[in-house]
Amino acid sequence: EQLTLLFDHPAYSPDLAPSDFHLLRKLSDFLGGKRFGSDEELENAVTTWLNELATEDYDMGILKLVDRYDKCLSVGDDYVEK
Repeated sequence: EQLTLLFDHPAYSPDLAPSDFHLLRKLSDFLGGKRFGSDEELENAVTTWLNELATEDYDMGILKLVDRYDKCLSVGDDYVEK
């Protein structure tokens, strides 16, 4: 018999939301103050930005997120300090 542990997903937390935690924060900085003439221009800029990110950027974000999940589980879903 295989034992499976289930963890309830905590309420929304910017500490744990992958999109808020890493890539979208950097994307927001990249896009800050820029204006685009069309949706296509915006899409091209974001696609280029994503393609230029180094593998290390993705890896570092995931590793930090794993650490945050561990901290959250250890404090019983309470707020996690940076």
